[in-house]
Amino acid sequence: MNSYVGTRPFCQGSHIGRRDIVPGHTDTVPTVPRRNRSTPDEPRPLGGGLAAQRRESGPDGDWLVRNIPGTQATKEYRCPGCDHLIPPGMPHVVAWPADDYGSVEDRRHWHPACWSSRGRRGPSSRRWRVT
Repeated sequence: MNSYVGTRPFCQGSHIGRRDIVPGHTDTVPTVPRRNRSTPDEPRPLGGGLAAQRRESGPDGDWLVRNIPGTQATKEYRCPGCDHLIPPGMPHVVAWPADDYGSVEDRRHWHPACWSSRGRRGPSSRRWRVT
């Protein structure tokens, strides 16, 4: 019988694909410790993430801007430029004020065309009312 530190016995008969612990069985499989995955209680920092961000200046102030590809867009947002929904899977822009540290509530998700034309038109009035 082989005895290795950090191994446990498993059964290979009718349980192919499963690794059930069988007392006294001679076949062993090395065990791998689980990772402790912490769940953050606080939201991710605004500057964090994988996408590259840039700083943009305009008549409405300085902004940190990040392009979000469609593959990373998993939630639905409302664009403040046109007041239409940005569905999951649609590429869009996230912007937040650059002069303060800001918070998650300061982030705004925009259609790219709405973001680039925000200086040429005023803010939209809310067309879709939630009652």
